[in-house]
Amino acid sequence: MSILSGKHILLGVTGSIAAYKATDLASKLTQAGAQVDVILTGAGEKFITPLTFQSVTGRKAFTDKDLWGDEAHVMHISLGKTADLLVIAPCTASTMAKLAHGIADNLLTVTALASTCPILIAPAMDGGMFDHPATQKNLNTLLSRGCLVAGPAAGHLASGMTGVGRMLEPMELVGHVRAALGKHGTLAGKKVIVTAGGTQEAIDPVRVITNHSSGKQGYALAQAAIDAGAEVTLITTPTSLTPPVGAKVVNVKSVQEMLDALMNESADALIMAAAAADFRPKNIAQNKLKKRDGIPQIELEAAPDILKTVSGSPVGAKRFKVTVGFAAESQSLLENASEKLKSKGLDFIAANDISATDAGFAVETNRITLLFKDGTQEILPLMSKTEAAEKITEHIARLLE
Repeated sequence: MSILSGKHILLGVTGSIAAYKATDLASKLTQAGAQVDVILTGAGEKFITPLTFQSVTGRKAFTDKDLWGDEAHVMHISLGKTADLLVIAPCTASTMAKLAHGIADNLLTVTALASTCPILIAPAMDGGMFDHPATQKNLNTLLSRGCLVAGPAAGHLASGMTGVGRMLEPMELVGHVRAALGKHGTLAGKKVIVTAGGTQEAIDPVRVITNHSSGKQGYALAQAAIDAGAEVTLITTPTSLTPPVGAKVVNVKSVQEMLDALMNESADALIMAAAAADFRPKNIAQNKLKKRDGIPQIELEAAPDILKTVSGSPVGAKRFKVTVGFAAESQSLLENASEKLKSKGLDFIAANDISATDAGFAVETNRITLLFKDGTQEILPLMSKTEAAEKITEHIARLLE
């Protein structure tokens, strides 16, 4: 996660049973390359110890004792002024109230008052507390000041009640952290649409014609665009993947549904990473085809050409400033990709050889060659789909400049 690499993140942990999740969050952020300093409130120490956080971050965890130590006059200043982001997770109703009213009576709240970085809070509290008018007023005050809020979610609470108040899970919070850090990136203020996954063309109410696309590269591209500060719409076919935090998700199945979704959109950039079907059944059976009726004869027809429709026409050219395609080929990679680049009016295309065992569908890595409309090429070495997505995003940002 290059967006997190080298970033200084302050993690405030307050007095909630959800503090145990903060350990996992601190670990995930550290593993992603962030420098994580933890500040525990006195109530937070009742649930979890500083040693636990020191064990996963490799750094000293601070408590209120440090506020009154030899460095008390600079501790909160040095922590607050050097951080890229202050995350308070879990953030109790009490701490939300203190933040809203500028009360600085412990190391965490005095550091929050002294900090100049963005603040992201993940509320966590029991039944009825989040919906209480006092909490809602404090929440609105914090939002009006630019404070970022993640959650809370609805579900089972510590009291046994069910309601809104659960702290978000650590992996989802990592997504919110990434979005917060990338807010002013190279694609800030830009809108990017990404398509992902393999389309499904119905044969009957049960069966479909589809392909091996997992959607991994498309989802990685959506995350990379969010990391760069873009407003992202992800048009996706059914997949087991979790959409990145911050993306507007549009669910589709067929080529026609994907095309219809795109015709309702306009953006600075379109990244067509989905594996859209070239052919579809000409007629869809109204009822499930039965084996007893014999082998059906399925006549195919050409499916709509999404890229040619949205980028090859004057209307499409006006709706998307930069259009990027993908060419998944099993033979004549560069020749086929070059022909697709020209025929569909793309700005550049990512060509990948799906016959390679370490690239293409389902695997975590890709071997991509980028072909640009000015005739230049860039051969990318074997890399993760995340790294490939970042490279493609960098080129889009340059073209939009």
